[in-house]
Amino acid sequence: MRFEISQHFRHDPRSVDGAYADPALYPTLVGLPNLGRMEVRSHQRDGDTVRLDVHVMFLREFSPAVAAAIDPSKLSWVQESVFDLAAGTATFRLVPDNYGDRFSAGGRTRTEADGDGASRTLTGEVKVRAPLVGGRVEKAVVEGLQEYLAEEAALVDAFIEGRRPTADG
Repeated sequence: MRFEISQHFRHDPRSVDGAYADPALYPTLVGLPNLGRMEVRSHQRDGDTVRLDVHVMFLREFSPAVAAAIDPSKLSWVQESVFDLAAGTATFRLVPDNYGDRFSAGGRTRTEADGDGASRTLTGEVKVRAPLVGGRVEKAVVEGLQEYLAEEAALVDAFIEGRRPTADG
């Protein structure tokens, strides 16, 4: 299932991308809808290129038919992201802890100026290979992502406002 989701921020694109590339952001996002614990696994910066791996638990209730095929408690992954801060883009892929033979997802973000702030657009694809319920699981994952991202922008803005400048950006 292909998706495109947009977010809007009060801050400029460079600040928004810098926040997403900062490992200190992710603990502040715990408690938002559909995602549980987030743990930064690795962070590397080389100029305007940042590689960031974050372990994520997906928390969403499924219908009994879907839960019979996919155990919701086993939906977790590492989000591997590569940010190009100069270009305002990032690529990401989700590497599942379980169901690696049945679940794949990835995509790209682009952050651009939007009035006095910024808009960030995520485009990507979620694929679930499970007889009879794969499409429903894909839809649930994308809907969960939409709900999460709708609330995430306000926390990212708050993080930017509270962040102190560091030597590397």
